[in-house]
Amino acid sequence: MGANVGLQELDVMLKRIRRNTLGDILARTRDRLPDKIAIAYKGTRLTYAELDDLVNQTARALLKDGIEKGDMIALMSKNSLDFVISEFSLARIGAVLVPINFMLNVEDVEYILNHAKVSGLISSIECAKTLDEAASDLTIKVRYLMDVDRNEKLDEDLSDWTPLSVARQGQPTDFVDADLDDDDVVHVLYTSGTESRPKGVMLTHKSIVNEYVSCIISGGMAEDDVCIHALPFYHSAQLHCFLGPSIYLGSSGIILEGANPEVILETIEKEKATQLFCPPTVWISLLRHPDFEKRDLSSLKKCYYGAAIMPMEVLKELMEKLPQAKFWNFYGQTEIAPLGTILQPEDQLRKLGSAGKPSFNVQTKIVDDNGNEVPRGEIGEIEIVHRTPHAMKGYLHDPEKTAKAFKGGWMHSGDLGYMDEEGYITVVDRKKDMIKTGGVNVSSREVEEAIYQIDGVSEVAVIGVPDSYWIEAVTAVIVPKEGSLLTKDEVFTYCRKNLSKFKQPKYVVFTKELPKNPSGKVLKRELREIYKNIAEQS
Repeated sequence: MGANVGLQELDVMLKRIRRNTLGDILARTRDRLPDKIAIAYKGTRLTYAELDDLVNQTARALLKDGIEKGDMIALMSKNSLDFVISEFSLARIGAVLVPINFMLNVEDVEYILNHAKVSGLISSIECAKTLDEAASDLTIKVRYLMDVDRNEKLDEDLSDWTPLSVARQGQPTDFVDADLDDDDVVHVLYTSGTESRPKGVMLTHKSIVNEYVSCIISGGMAEDDVCIHALPFYHSAQLHCFLGPSIYLGSSGIILEGANPEVILETIEKEKATQLFCPPTVWISLLRHPDFEKRDLSSLKKCYYGAAIMPMEVLKELMEKLPQAKFWNFYGQTEIAPLGTILQPEDQLRKLGSAGKPSFNVQTKIVDDNGNEVPRGEIGEIEIVHRTPHAMKGYLHDPEKTAKAFKGGWMHSGDLGYMDEEGYITVVDRKKDMIKTGGVNVSSREVEEAIYQIDGVSEVAVIGVPDSYWIEAVTAVIVPKEGSLLTKDEVFTYCRKNLSKFKQPKYVVFTKELPKNPSGKVLKRELREIYKNIAEQS
């Protein structure tokens, strides 16, 4: 054969044989488990063969309508079946998925669409108008509506949109074998933005598939898992730590539109779900919901938390009330797809509050401002950095910020932390969440952990607010438990007994709820804005 095959042709053959893209992993799972349920959504259940057929049909519709390799395609929707089909269809033809937070306003969406130079839109009916307005200055090849029955009559203002169900109808189901490479960009995720504008994180097939492997191995995942996907797919945590690995493994997933506590609890019981990921705020809402004690949650064996720091008292309560379950803490950033370190079940109590050790495929160390590794146990304004094949290819259209993020040959997280003598990482805070009060730094997390010890506290967020004397004053914003008679004086008294003087809150505020994004993260930027004048009002 060698005499009849040229070197260039051989290279193409070898690349195809050795390739492992997102489209390839679904095809391989289909071959292994064609009749197993892959995804359940509302009244629909798809086997892996049925899911793969729909992905191929949708990919062929995209190609027919002019979508090409490298085209940026924005997708804006809550969780749905067509979200999953669209993700793998785009990956299969080499187009790039740009998932967008469905909570963003037109101005924010417009920035992302223009920055990414998108040429196609995929949307739920609810988000289509926002995308139309935001894309007014762009040349858009295609507009597709998700989860619309092909016989449904659409309103006139949606006349430019084609339901995916119509576009793929009658298309062939055979595999779409495009010219792809493992290091092609497949997703661009925009960070929530600690700066004025979000950055577009470019993730390749290689980044994401390596991250799946780390999640599976270090996260104790298995083919027989039944997974609930309740957190938004536009966010890297649910998309890359749980949805993707479940499809790679061949486990079964139940898609929920959102993280409604009542629906999650009902679904665990009904579907005998074994796996659930929630950020701490959602775990707290599950614990406090009256159905938590009524539903049969005994099937739940694997519980994951991340995206924010889990309060110690909440974790202890969860472990007590779900004795059959094991817990993992996933920590990382979008720039590493997003898994960095994991705290294993056997370490949850022994190392409570830690982010664990580097996961499979990850090296992690702690460095000072000059990039020098610091001794284990040293605490200060020092940063967590990583080396991993999970790492992004860079920030889209921003080589300067890319170079800064990769300074010294390591991926800089922007998080402050330390590593103990056993190699466990503790995240102290993000740099922006350190409160500089009276000339010293205070970790908001440390104050929050103390306040969670107070009876009657359901949730708390600690922020720094402007103060003429302290520059920044430590401020605790507390959501009391239902029926609690907790007072500010009780909070101040407890903090005086349990915190150093400079760490004690200068102000305490009670509120009904904390502002959060759809991923469950507390929006401290909003709290800082809401309470920026509290010093003047007190």
